[in-house]
Amino acid sequence: MGAWQPLSSPSRQVALEILLDGPLSRAELSRRVGLSPGSLTRLTKPMVESGLLVEVEGGPTDARVGRPSQPLDLDANAHHFVGIKLTGDSAIGVLTTLRADVIASVERPLTDPTPSVVADLVLELTDELAIQVPGGTAITGLGVSIGGRVADGSEVRWGPYLNWVDVPFGAILAAHTSVPVVVTNDLTSLTEATHWFGAGRNSDRFVLLTIGAGVGYGLVIHNRIVDSPDVTIGLIGHHPLIPDGPRCDRGHHGCALSLLTVGAITEQVGAAVGRPVGYDEALDLAAKGDPAAREVIGRAGRALGKLIAAAANFTMPELVVLGGEGVRLAEVAHDDLLTALHADRHPSAAELRMVLQPADFSEWARGAAVVAIQTFVLGTT
Repeated sequence: MGAWQPLSSPSRQVALEILLDGPLSRAELSRRVGLSPGSLTRLTKPMVESGLLVEVEGGPTDARVGRPSQPLDLDANAHHFVGIKLTGDSAIGVLTTLRADVIASVERPLTDPTPSVVADLVLELTDELAIQVPGGTAITGLGVSIGGRVADGSEVRWGPYLNWVDVPFGAILAAHTSVPVVVTNDLTSLTEATHWFGAGRNSDRFVLLTIGAGVGYGLVIHNRIVDSPDVTIGLIGHHPLIPDGPRCDRGHHGCALSLLTVGAITEQVGAAVGRPVGYDEALDLAAKGDPAAREVIGRAGRALGKLIAAAANFTMPELVVLGGEGVRLAEVAHDDLLTALHADRHPSAAELRMVLQPADFSEWARGAAVVAIQTFVLGTT
């Protein structure tokens, strides 16, 4: 796979502090990284000369020299990254800056799950996005996310939506590109994006719950993601929520998968109204007061409230972030969600702060780009 060339330490720590919280004064930066002002100046001088760091105006007056200081910021356009999210039937790609701001996006259908064919599609999208980098410079890294179990930033051990088992996808990509590549689980990457550049930024402890094709759960504690191979298999999907609810494919009555996925909701609303419906139509019918749709969506809203309560009761987060392509459920069934949430929480418990992410697959692709950004900055795969 293409060689990553991360920043060396302690330059890496300086860049990381500025990347996440910049611009920062030199005094604040010295305090954060534990360097004397002189050592910090020697360290940052080549980073400024290379264009990675820039001096910005507007800092407080430096009492030593009697003029405004020049805080240091990071030039987010010094490096660009591509992130690509693979679903069972499409590939969604984004081009981002070093701060994960999306510059361009693209989507293509995925009609053949053969790994070599998917790799060709990923590289086509990467090339299409790379030509949109301002100034025509090369991209720094490529991140690819997929639902399932991924090992060593490269091998897809299990990818159920593409029916993959033990596919060395990173190596397949690297054989045809000089761009450094990292392959990651999609929920892990979305959690990292939420952590570094999203609603979870500066939160010491937060939960991410996603609803869409499946039900996902990500957890950050003490400012670090809780990682485990089990994160990738969607264990929370079988958490029991409503005892007399519908049955999932494993025979569980009223688990999260049977109530909250896009497929479950469209199937149940379709059966209730007597015709096939899409997800947004199912929600629209409920929002407009259709009794049959309203019953299904109300039950799903209560199930989501119970799931949020369970996650919060066990982990006591500062914040709950709701995401995934099915997240609009939380808006349409808002009252049912809150009723169930409060019923399963102690009356004296702190009010939960909740944030909804956009119901857009490009958020997942952005997550893949963030893992590439992290690999570049931290030097880990």
